[in-house]
This record gives sequence, structure tokens and C-alpha cells, in this order.
Amino acid sequence: MSDNDVPGSIEAFQARLVAISEGLPKRLRQCADYIALNTDRIAVSTVAELSAAAGVQPSAFMRFCQLMGFSGFSEMQRMFRDTYMDRWPDYPTRLEKLRANGGDSPAALLAEFIEAGRASLQNLASGVDPVVLDRAVTILAQAGTIHLVGMRRALPIAAYLSYSLEKMEVPVMLHDGVGRLDMRHALRPGDALIAITFAPYTDATIDLARHAHDRGLPVVAITDAMNSPLNRIGATSLLVAEVDVGMFRTLSASLALALALAVAIGTRRSGR
Repeated sequence: MSDNDVPGSIEAFQARLVAISEGLPKRLRQCADYIALNTDRIAVSTVAELSAAAGVQPSAFMRFCQLMGFSGFSEMQRMFRDTYMDRWPDYPTRLEKLRANGGDSPAALLAEFIEAGRASLQNLASGVDPVVLDRAVTILAQAGTIHLVGMRRALPIAAYLSYSLEKMEVPVMLHDGVGRLDMRHALRPGDALIAITFAPYTDATIDLARHAHDRGLPVVAITDAMNSPLNRIGATSLLVAEVDVGMFRTLSASLALALALAVAIGTRRSGR
């Protein structure tokens, strides 16, 4: 796709975003980073709302739209409305009603997290690419040892994946950074790495993924945005975006994806 082509699909939009993000100046990079994490907001937000959320002036956001190949924001929004509106989840409205009806109580807070988890799972169901998922399973099922790295919010996902794969008798090693131990020497030819990180991305996870890639090992990423640093090293990326409640995000969709990945890997390895 040339620089003047208008993206005609979500996939083309994602490819353009990944291609241009690295070299953008600061304000336009803020636009790219925000849109990468909040693509689902394009169809229902104004340019003023999106630019404010990205921390830039509307003029900068309009320039970003043009760099993406559109004449302006309206054209970009039209493509997303045509694609997403039939499946757009109404969770912002539902969450707002929950907050208005006593969001400070433990029961209401639990209801918010339940609804956020449901919405996250729905987004995963409609957004996961089955071709990429199958490619990831094929890569990992062929690996000698599967190495796992995930820290901070991603640590429970990595630990659960490690537990599940071990129970299925799949050779696995968890790199959790405990004691600041660097175990990258354990990566061997024929192994593969699953790297899990979400914005703000963890440097140690990115560093280990780059190390594995530089040694010729395949990297499968579980991450949240099309312009995640893991995508820039050619990782096979499984994207999962969790709906937040305040500044807290559930792990519902991430754990569902991890479980499906573990079972699929174990099943495929047993059939080799």
C-alpha cells in the first residue's frame, strides 16, 4: 500500500499504523499510541474527544488521520463505523449506569468488574484472528522448550500459562525476574518464547524478546496494541484489549486466551 492509498479495511489500517509509528514526531506518536490501544473508540467519538484523550491538539490529530491515508477524521471514522457498529458493545453506557447507581459499594464495584470482563471477552471473541492464533500454536507446538516472560500485570498470565503447559507435560520455563536473575542463557536453538506485555510495556520483557529474536528463536506475543514494541521485532502477535474500570483492568480475556493457547499447544504436541 502506497502512502497515498486509503486503508480499505481494519487490517490495512493496522498495517499502516505499524509502518508509520516508529518515525513519527512526539505529538503524532501520541496519536498513534492512543489509537493503537483504543481503536474501538474511533467509531463513536469526536475528533475533539480523541485528541484530548491522546493529549494533543485537534489539528495534530487531523494530521495523523491524513498520514494514515484519509482526507480527514470523518473519512477514517466512516470506515470504522461501517466495520464495527453492528457489533459495538454498549459497555460504556452500562458502566456509567452502574457508577450512577452506587458505584462506591463493593457489590456495585463487583458488578463493574464483571461487566468489564464480559465486554473484554466479547471483544476477544470478535477480534481474535484465527489464522494468527493457529500460526502461534503451530510455532509453539514445534518448540523444544517454551520460554515464558511476563511481568507486572502480565505475570499472572505467564504464571498460569506455565502451570497449564507443565500439567500438559509440555517443556516450559518461566522467566519471572524474581531475584533479578537473568536466565536468557537457557534459551536454546529450537526453543520458542511467549512474551506477554501491555502498555506501559515492560522493558525486561521487550529485551528478552529481542534477545530471543536476535538468536533466531520464534517469538509469540500476547499484547494489547498493533504498534506494541513486540510487533516491531516480527513477533507473531495475539492482540487482547481488556476493558478498564477506573485505572484497573481485568485479566478475563487474557486468561481465556492463555488457557486456549495452552490446551491447543498440548493437544497438537500429543498428536505429533
